[in-house]
Amino acid sequence: MSANPVVSERVREALALTLRGCESLVSEQEWAAKLARSEATRTPLRIKLGLDPTAPDIHLGHTVVLNKMRQLQDLGHTIVLLIGDFTTLIGDPTGRNSMRPSLSREQIEANAQTYFRQASLVLDAQRTEIRYNSEWFDAMGARGLVQLAARYTVARMMERNDFHDRFRAGLPIGLHEFLYPLMQGHDSVVLRSDLEVGGTDQQFNLLMGRHLQAECGQEPQCILTMPLLEGLDGVDKMSKSKGNYIAVCEDANTMYAKVLSISDALMWRWYPLLSFESASRIAALQREVEEGRNPKEAKVALAREITARFHGAAAARAAEEDFALRSAGGIPHDIREVDIPLEAGEHATGIGALCKRVGLTASIGEANRLIDAGGVRVDGCAVSDKALRLGTGTYVLQVGKRKFVRVTLQAA
Repeated sequence: MSANPVVSERVREALALTLRGCESLVSEQEWAAKLARSEATRTPLRIKLGLDPTAPDIHLGHTVVLNKMRQLQDLGHTIVLLIGDFTTLIGDPTGRNSMRPSLSREQIEANAQTYFRQASLVLDAQRTEIRYNSEWFDAMGARGLVQLAARYTVARMMERNDFHDRFRAGLPIGLHEFLYPLMQGHDSVVLRSDLEVGGTDQQFNLLMGRHLQAECGQEPQCILTMPLLEGLDGVDKMSKSKGNYIAVCEDANTMYAKVLSISDALMWRWYPLLSFESASRIAALQREVEEGRNPKEAKVALAREITARFHGAAAARAAEEDFALRSAGGIPHDIREVDIPLEAGEHATGIGALCKRVGLTASIGEANRLIDAGGVRVDGCAVSDKALRLGTGTYVLQVGKRKFVRVTLQAA
């Protein structure tokens, strides 16, 4: 590292920022040396994040890594957002006990179109390099693929827990699945990555990049892994398939309310991974709560910050007001309005059918179950009779705490 105290201090600060909230850095010494060289030569480092467009939306769990990328981007380094439009055809075997279903090229392209727009809610789009790995894999051909496969052994591949466990259990492993980590590693060779960032579940794939870069005579990339964010349930990793997620494209009111719904314990897991507050400020806030401050105040601050990041400060304030109004049993001012004509010869319609018709429930049966649980209201009053029928007029229907519709029933 440079002996210049100014440069050394900057490197120490950059290293501390890199390590904040991370699970592991391979290796800290190598990354410090890269930072020092970058500082001395005024050459930005290339920091890679790979995303496979397996689904159209990004959730807060994805932003743990994106937040780290933005911190490093603000230090002046080059962020390379790699869209794995080719590798998605294979499917990442990480954490799987079965083969992933294949996606069509059309599905992949449709999902990829939304990724950069949503990632840009965290990253500075003007300073982000976007690449698609179909650029080089479409042109690689069978010869190049065989040459790539020759750089790793089956025995080493089987050391991976996912493959090892499936083999021991007699579950099928497709030969194409062995190609995925090799291709992810080759991406790092093509991009000449200095650092690759990913979740802790990506460690094997990330290390493959180091291996292949060394094989190709390049300086190996460093590996930074970030913890996996627990979802709203506080148990499982945030995942769309588990329904415990907050999508970055959700409306402000829903986003704000979902953050407030997490437990106090989970809040302190989320703070260092999702908040842009300094580590010292977060620690001070936690001490204040331990000394008697209402933890809800800290949770409100986190909900406000996250909502403002994706929707702006004004929308976050409005969401806070809306939540307070709902919590007090009030009816929001700005709710969806629907005009419904009654059927010919009808003077009223059943409450269950009406909830389904305006989209508050998926079926009449669901509406009836919610009525039994006290979860359906008309003009602020709980409905207890599933046989209730509403005639012409305007009503505010409410299902649960956050679903409202103002319905005007009109004579046929």
